Formats: sequence, structure tokens, C-alpha cells
Amino acid sequence: MHGTVDLASDSQLRSARDAAQSTPLADFDVSNPELFKTDSFWPYFDRLRREEPVHYCKDSMFGPYWSVTKYNDIMDIETNHAVFSSAASLGGITIRDVAPDLRRESFIAMDQPRHSAQRKTVAPMFTPTHLDELAINIRKRSAECLDNLPKNEVFDWVDQVSIELTTQMLAVLFDFPWEDRRKLTRWSDVATTLPGPGGVVATEEERQAELMECATYFARLWKERISQPPKSDLLSMMAHSDATRDMDPKNFLGNLILLIVGGNDTTRNTLSGSIYALNKNPDQYRKLRDNPDLIDSFVPEVIRWQTPLAHMRRTALEDIEFRGRQIKKGDKVVMWYVSGNRDEDVIDRPYDFIIDRARPRTHLSFGFGIHRCVGIRLAELQLRIIWEEILKRYDNIEVIAEPKRVYSSFVKGYETLPVRIAG
Repeated sequence: MHGTVDLASDSQLRSARDAAQSTPLADFDVSNPELFKTDSFWPYFDRLRREEPVHYCKDSMFGPYWSVTKYNDIMDIETNHAVFSSAASLGGITIRDVAPDLRRESFIAMDQPRHSAQRKTVAPMFTPTHLDELAINIRKRSAECLDNLPKNEVFDWVDQVSIELTTQMLAVLFDFPWEDRRKLTRWSDVATTLPGPGGVVATEEERQAELMECATYFARLWKERISQPPKSDLLSMMAHSDATRDMDPKNFLGNLILLIVGGNDTTRNTLSGSIYALNKNPDQYRKLRDNPDLIDSFVPEVIRWQTPLAHMRRTALEDIEFRGRQIKKGDKVVMWYVSGNRDEDVIDRPYDFIIDRARPRTHLSFGFGIHRCVGIRLAELQLRIIWEEILKRYDNIEVIAEPKRVYSSFVKGYETLPVRIAG
């Protein structure tokens, strides 16, 4: 990879380290999206894990919040559903609070027992038999996409591969009109963005208007599915299930957004991250080329290394002492997956990208416990097949400049990643 790319990020990291070391812990705010846009948040989390693994930030653009930064502590919060709630009515699963009148339930932003009932509705999509059928489709579409990539010219991997393939997959899962599939990408971006000038949307009003457009579009499809015999797409499954058939409009839109973001953002950003990681680690790229069987451990290692969603949030239902800190009822508790996935007490050499790790599935990227990502197997399957097809075709996909990263402390992703394939 061109030296200039690495040098730029090295000096940035050095100044981030200095800043993280010289800032008093009381003034730490790791939720600042600017840290993620510049990829300079790492030293802040390193210091928190070492010195104050459960940390209170009294003031941020998202209000006060607790940070939980170590792997095992995050697991403890994830599995303590009696005290730490995911409910949309309390603010949901991201650090950014949604205004009470705009809160929409989805099964990830729900506590038991309703959570499991709604989640079970879409689970058949991810059974081994169904995944085998989807695999044929994924391989065909991956091959077509890769065969059409330009040679000897710079293009944006995010747009032409990561977005295109994940959006096609979503369109298949929803049986969504093919020619409109990029709407799904747009709605995913709108749902997770922080509104602001020059952003995906400028204002919260704009966001809500577009999400209502999403709801209206899907409501039309829902009416069609409910009047047809049950089929094997996500919309038909929800329309014909007792647990989801009579969802109110907010719950309906909440679940749609969950499935769109879950099926799109995470795989999209891991696919971009995989090209970036291999370029940063040419020895691992060589290892993968020489032994394509390593794809099986390469895929979970990329998912750990990238951590496509930086955090999940819970709300405390009661006062609790946790690791010697007093968390109060109503407090916002943020589990930083991106930090847990670099916890040296649990993961050996966590900053190294090692495609043949002994236990590559030791990571938090999919969450844990009842809210563990329902589409894990599909995400891994997509990445595995795409990489099998890439290795058949291309010896080297070269990243030629640093990616442009998303301004967000929730979605850890890439807006653009310029690459070139030698002809």
C-alpha cells in the first residue's frame, strides 16, 4: 500500500494518543462522532479499559452516559435483562435519545417476553435450509457484480460492491421491487445518521419525512403479502405471524428499520473493512491468497476487527452497583463493542489482524444474549461467498487512499473507499 496513506494515519494516531493521555478522565467523551470520523478514538478506549473501565461522562451531545469498555463487563450488562433494559420507550438501543413521540419499538428495542415472540417470526429466514437456498442466489449475484468491475481505474468499492451487494441481498430478503432497491440503502442511512448541514439529512424533520415514505412504501407491500398465501420473504413472514400481524404502525416501522439496518449497514461496512484490513496487512492478504480455506476464520476476524456497530445502549431499571460504580435508575449505559473487541485480557494481540486466529469468533460485534444478531449466519455466509468469488478472480484489490469514514459513534463505517484492480 502507498506509504503516504499509512503515514497520514500514523501521525493522526500519535496526536490522538497524546490527547487521550493528557485529557483528564473526568473530561472524556468517547461518544463524539468526530473521533470516529477521524478514526482517532482507539487511544481513549485503551486508557478507559486500563484506568476506568466503567466510566461516567457527565456531558455530551447525547447527554450524560456510562461507558462500559471491557469484554466481560459488556457481557454482564448484555445478559442482565432484569436491570438493563433495551425498551424503545426508555430510549432504545443507541446513545442518541429519540424524542418520545418518535420512538418506535422493534424486537431489538424490546424486553421479554414480547422480544422473543417478535424475533421468532423472522427466525425461519435464517435456518440452515433457507440459508442453503440463499447461498446459490448470493453466489450468482456476487459473480455478476465482480465480473463487471472496471480494471486499471480507480473506483469506489463502497458504492460499487459493498452497497450494491448488500442492497441486492436485502431486496431478496424482503422480496422488494428490484428497480427500487437503492431506496433500502437510503432509508438505512437516513435511519442511523445524525442530522446536520452537509449530512445525509439536514434536520430531524427531513429524517422523519423520509422514514414515513419508507413506512408508506412497505405498507403497500404488506397489504399485498397479507392477501397472498404465505411466502418465504421477511415481509410475508411478519404479515402471517400472530406475533407481528397486528403491529401498530410505529412497531411495524421500527422492525422494518431494524431489519434494513441490520441486513445492510453491518455487512456493507464489514465488506469494505475486509478490503481495507487486507491492504493494511499485506502479509495476511498473501496468506489468504495462498490458502483460500482460511476464509472460514478470516470472516469472523474481519467482523471483530471492523466492529460495524460501535455500541449498543441500555437503560438502568433500578439503582445498581456495578464494578464499584453507582449506576442510578434511568441512567444510560453504553456498551462499547468496539472497545471490548480490543480487550487484551480476552483477545490475544487484539490490534493485530490475524486471519488464522485460534478462536476468531471471540468477539462482541453481534452482541450477546437474547439480543444477539438474528442474522449472524447470513452475514457470515455473504462475506464468505463474496470472498470466495473475489479470490477466484482477482489477485490483488489495491486500496489507493484512506477511506472517508461515517460521522457517527454508532455505525462504524465507510462512506467511500477508493480502490484499483490491476488489469
